[in-house]
Amino acid sequence: MKHKASLPNTKATQSGLFDLASNGPDYLLEEEILNSIGGPVAGVDEVGRGPLAGPVVTAAVILDPQAIPDGLNDSKKLSEAKRERLFKAICSSAHVSVASASPAQIDALNIRGATLWAMARALEGLPVRPAFALFDGRDVAPASPCPGRHVIKGDSRSLSIAAASIVAKVARDHLMMRMGRAFPGYGFESHMGYGTKQHLDALDRLGVTIHHRRSFRPIYERLPTLTPEEAAD
Repeated sequence: MKHKASLPNTKATQSGLFDLASNGPDYLLEEEILNSIGGPVAGVDEVGRGPLAGPVVTAAVILDPQAIPDGLNDSKKLSEAKRERLFKAICSSAHVSVASASPAQIDALNIRGATLWAMARALEGLPVRPAFALFDGRDVAPASPCPGRHVIKGDSRSLSIAAASIVAKVARDHLMMRMGRAFPGYGFESHMGYGTKQHLDALDRLGVTIHHRRSFRPIYERLPTLTPEEAAD
């Protein structure tokens, strides 16, 4: 029963009828859990499932209900400047943990497995143990150190998940910018590893790096094919 704590899904039902998610995230799901089983409650989200290069980055955030930063929302709906400002506000007012899965782990586990592994690691890294976790998307991490539930479009519904989405996005963007300086010519600092024309052209010109996900089609199609003699060696 570790990962199947039963809680009424009132908001999910209402969202289906009235599309409340369009009004932005709130703290209702967290309050429901706090009133049912206590806390603290963590929000968990990831960034970087789709890129051809770089890690998938996850974050777990436990907000202080008395000090929730203004303006939290799905990171995709915020400007870079707002994300950076909120990243600092979240890190100074909440419990925050970030974890990642490398391209090698993604290739070994597949992107879903690597993401769920990193989500569990992010929860384990929190300075206080959460009583419950809200996971963005359709999955609860099997190795989660606490019970949890998945929340479809959670970054538009839960303030805790929205905060986690911002932390994960900013952390990954900073990492990709550093990667861009270390591997000039690929444009990592602008496309963040996604399969843009600039990125694909750079792959054709410069080749595959250690930071590329070899299990992703645009990458494995560009890997050199070994002759039988080379394979035997």
